[in-house]
Amino acid sequence: EVTADREYSDCRTLKGPSSGKDFTDFVRIKFRIRTKDGKEANVAADRCGGDDSVGIVTKASSPSNGEEEEVGRFVMPDKDAVSAIPELEMRHPGAMPYFFAQDPDYAELKERVAKSCCAASEPEGAATIDNAIEALRVAEYLTPVLQKQLAEES
Repeated sequence: EVTADREYSDCRTLKGPSSGKDFTDFVRIKFRIRTKDGKEANVAADRCGGDDSVGIVTKASSPSNGEEEEVGRFVMPDKDAVSAIPELEMRHPGAMPYFFAQDPDYAELKERVAKSCCAASEPEGAATIDNAIEALRVAEYLTPVLQKQLAEES
């Protein structure tokens, strides 16, 4: 079961600048997903909210009134990555700003993938092609479901 947060979410249809075709996509989306065995997760994304990402893990602290307790917070870029951005901007003028924010993660990922190629194994902590395909399948399923929910309330 998936339920869109109508107050937070923003889905728009815009014309492509060169094609003139209509494209519909989420500017912001937030939803709650519940598995068949009752586990729940909230997902929120804002494509226009800047170059940072935050993942927040919560657990129900009081299930009767819906209160949640934060048990983990993951921020990208971290303080070290932010402090390296000015030097990266000088070394790579004109590059897109998100490359600077993601540079340490890309470097780490490339290192893991290179090591795994030499060892003929899967890269530690990295998604596989199969993981990526499954993530896209979920996204392709959820997109029209969430768009329909948001359109019903408009």
